[in-house]
Amino acid sequence: MKAMLLDRCVSFDPSSGTWSDTPLRLADVPLPIPSSEQVRVRTEICGVCHTELDELEGRLPPPHLPAILGHQIVGTVDALGVRAGSLQLGDRVGIAWIHSACGACAYCAGDRENLCPEFAATGLDAPGGYAEYVTAPASFTYPIPPGLESATTAPLLCAGAIGYRSLRLAEVANLDRLGLIGFGASAHLVLQLMRQHFPKIEVFVFARDADQRSFALELGAAWVGTLDETPATLLDAVIDTTPAWGPVLRGLERIKPGGRMIVNAIRKESTDREQLLELDYARHLWKEKQLISVANVTRADVRAFLELAAQCGLGAHVEEFALEDANLALASLRRSGSKGATVLRVLSD
Repeated sequence: MKAMLLDRCVSFDPSSGTWSDTPLRLADVPLPIPSSEQVRVRTEICGVCHTELDELEGRLPPPHLPAILGHQIVGTVDALGVRAGSLQLGDRVGIAWIHSACGACAYCAGDRENLCPEFAATGLDAPGGYAEYVTAPASFTYPIPPGLESATTAPLLCAGAIGYRSLRLAEVANLDRLGLIGFGASAHLVLQLMRQHFPKIEVFVFARDADQRSFALELGAAWVGTLDETPATLLDAVIDTTPAWGPVLRGLERIKPGGRMIVNAIRKESTDREQLLELDYARHLWKEKQLISVANVTRADVRAFLELAAQCGLGAHVEEFALEDANLALASLRRSGSKGATVLRVLSD
């Protein structure tokens, strides 16, 4: 089968907008064979996530190279292990970032399998969806509800599910005003969900790119601006979706006493000591403000968000690339982000 392989971590030159080396190469690799409790999925669409930039640039290096990235996968089941449960050949399914968890630790028993010490990630610890076929445990594979189109659904499996988890941590039902910093794949899905299910809550969007600010207004934001601009009122909670540390500090300055700052990122590109020391207790955390990180997702997050999306017809706005153009897709995401989400079309129906 065809797959895009990562052989080594590389760097990106922002001045030229190019990689120091081609990150991924197209190769023929053996067709994976599912184990007894796995299914094999013929990949139709795989979303492109900022976490893949963290992997190939070395902030979250894969434990084994070469690696196949990609964890927002929609396709059809084409092979079944003997103990693969109720899934059937031909079922349209999704595979998300959570590849497996132990199922026995206190976190798994307490519905927090995202914190399991044996948590394994698709496209990091196990081969992902930048390939024509991928295997996954049947119990970590999700039937796609009828009516959801593959390309616009793939980003729901990570960008959407992690956004949903962020809203839960923000205690969204208790909010009057929510802020979103950055307006890429996750934030544009969060805004759509807010307009559908929490229409009385005002959403404030902070984005560097003018096109993304205009896009946020189109989707129903109450206010848009850059982080150099300040709304007339403090916010109850802010969700940061950017790859940098600085916006977290700016967001903390824009929440009211007792407010929550939710950091929706596995890694930050800017984590040097000087920037970390800019956190000022009086300005950023005083008066019982809370700073909360989002770690991975659970299967319940994925299932719940897919169900919500099916109920209200929610889908991502996507830009499509072919599998062999994965390097172009990643470079586009690295340069400026996108208006919505980016996906790879791996195999056609």
